[in-house]
Amino acid sequence: MKVIQVTNVDFALRHFLLPLMRGARLRGHEVIGVAAEGPLLEVPRAEGFRIVAPPMARSLNPLAQWRAYRALLALFRAEKPDLVHAHMPISGLIARAAAKRAGVPRIAYTCHGFLFNQPGPLWRRGLSLALEWLGGRMTDRFFTVSAEEAHDARRLHIHAQATAVLNGRDPAVFHPDADARAALRAEFGAAEDDCVVVVVSRLVRHKGHPELLRAMERVPGAALWVVGERLPSDHGEDLEPHFARAEAMLGRRLVRLGYRHDVARILAAADVFALPSHFEGLPMSIIEAMLTGLPVVATDVRGPREQVVPEATGLLVSPAEDGPLAEALARLAGDPALRLRMGEAGRARALDLFDESRVVGHTLDLLGL
Repeated sequence: MKVIQVTNVDFALRHFLLPLMRGARLRGHEVIGVAAEGPLLEVPRAEGFRIVAPPMARSLNPLAQWRAYRALLALFRAEKPDLVHAHMPISGLIARAAAKRAGVPRIAYTCHGFLFNQPGPLWRRGLSLALEWLGGRMTDRFFTVSAEEAHDARRLHIHAQATAVLNGRDPAVFHPDADARAALRAEFGAAEDDCVVVVVSRLVRHKGHPELLRAMERVPGAALWVVGERLPSDHGEDLEPHFARAEAMLGRRLVRLGYRHDVARILAAADVFALPSHFEGLPMSIIEAMLTGLPVVATDVRGPREQVVPEATGLLVSPAEDGPLAEALARLAGDPALRLRMGEAGRARALDLFDESRVVGHTLDLLGL
């Protein structure tokens, strides 16, 4: 079959769609990737995938979305795919609308987190629910990455057969690595008995960086490694003032690493993973940390609470509060045996539930590929 995978930006295609594209190609299908142009598209292109970059936009601007719709409609009419698989709320809606108009035989959608489940004004949440309901009418196979949101989709009549497919990462890439641990701790100035907390995410407000930075002030001796950057398409508060304050308070205990291509090695060099998000889908970063054998401190929100088993593989805290977060981090920082026990249990859970090959295979089976 000819399959077109559509998302909004290069970051999403590289980190979320590429494993699925590889899996479909291994089964003999032709796969085309679609996202807005960006440097991370060079990764799938280097692997031989054909990538089309129409003017996709992470925006509610009607004109921008109309341009994207017209480009996708022209693409689908020219390529005549057997299946269009769309991702993300806005790009997913316009891709399904264009696929429907172009007469694509089969249309699938994966929700990576409903906007109506995110904090915000009532009008925006209501609009999101209405658009998801509309999109559901144009969808043959409807997936979510979390079980809670699959339940939401069925309960709210968005799609009667909504199915949770989860997310996955490759255990051959993410695993404990003593050599990487020694090398990177030496490079970043962490002694073997120091506790290193790591966060891997985009630098946006809802990932909870301000709370994490304040919490670390109450975790004496522990270091914080921050991996990630702000995407050009990200909106909302600038976090630089929060980092400036934290740099003054934490000094050398705060290490900013920016966007990295060696996340697996950085995780292997850390001791605790933190992701204090206000909302999530089903974070890939938590899966990566669990596979690496790290205990996880995350917020008790959709997604992370399906991944983290409290007191077994990590700790869950209330979102948008730095006090409980500081207590959880301090507890783990002061107890190496607890970190080891939780990390081993988390790795076993991730191997059982979040192995990339198993998740991709199950998703392709549900797509009929």
